[in-house]
Amino acid sequence: MITLDPALFLADLEEKPAALRALPAGNPWSFAGPVRRVIFLGMGSSRYAAQVAARRLRAAGLDASAEYASAEGFFPYGDDTLVVAISATGASRETLDAAADAPSFVALTNDPLSPLAKQAARVVELHAGVERGGVACRSFQHTQILLDALVSHLTGRDPLPIRLVAEATEDLLDRRPQWLPRCGELLKGDGVFPIAPVERLSSALQSALMFREGPRVPADGCETGDWSHVDVYLTKTLDYRALFFPGSRYDDQALEWLHQRGSTVVAVGGEVGGAAQAVRFRHDDDLRVRLAAETLVAELVAADWWIHGAG
Repeated sequence: MITLDPALFLADLEEKPAALRALPAGNPWSFAGPVRRVIFLGMGSSRYAAQVAARRLRAAGLDASAEYASAEGFFPYGDDTLVVAISATGASRETLDAAADAPSFVALTNDPLSPLAKQAARVVELHAGVERGGVACRSFQHTQILLDALVSHLTGRDPLPIRLVAEATEDLLDRRPQWLPRCGELLKGDGVFPIAPVERLSSALQSALMFREGPRVPADGCETGDWSHVDVYLTKTLDYRALFFPGSRYDDQALEWLHQRGSTVVAVGGEVGGAAQAVRFRHDDDLRVRLAAETLVAELVAADWWIHGAG
């Protein structure tokens, strides 16, 4: 049974820059030869991060999917398929069960001695350190970075400079007194509703999870374009508070509805018209840096509410 501790969760967040800078140099996926197909297996935060990576691989012409590890059955594949089972603890029951059905897989985990690692043909370690607060925060960020490294390896693109992510993360932490109190007040309502473009959907999903897992506040993440089809209805009946991650070509469509209904909008990583606040940070002009750093805003608000019993 994992014990959750709000003070230790905050400490885990404050250690993010040091953990990022301690990541080993080099290509952790150098063993992965040319592949035609990539299958990611995971649950929760692991699957959130994998969804984004799989989409990037598909855009580059590879057959890639991020699957719920809890799904029945498995996909047939040959020597040209790479299966990556993702679990920070390496002990997620669903991921262990799904990986057991695969003839061979790579474990992406924070614990190289975990049951998942022991079953794997190869292990790629997250190097996120022990998360004493019991919440996957550093391990989520490291999962994103390690999956970015895999995408870069398979597509021949330059990997994301970790230094930039560390600087962005550090900037948000250092300037908390300037943005956190107001952000926390603005997001107090009938729930928190993070909204992000499909290219960074993990930011919305993970942010919502942080509010549910820590202070136990109702929260739901949504994709920006889809929002006008599935979540807009809530703005008519709730004191709707949107944590808005700009970058979609459908930002204006969602914002028009939000403003018409008098909803409160807090933007992260960019300016949007009519937002009550915009939380900016170093290097937020780089969308890959945003992806790896921007969920810290929700994490810090959630930690503050959790510690002080607010929300």
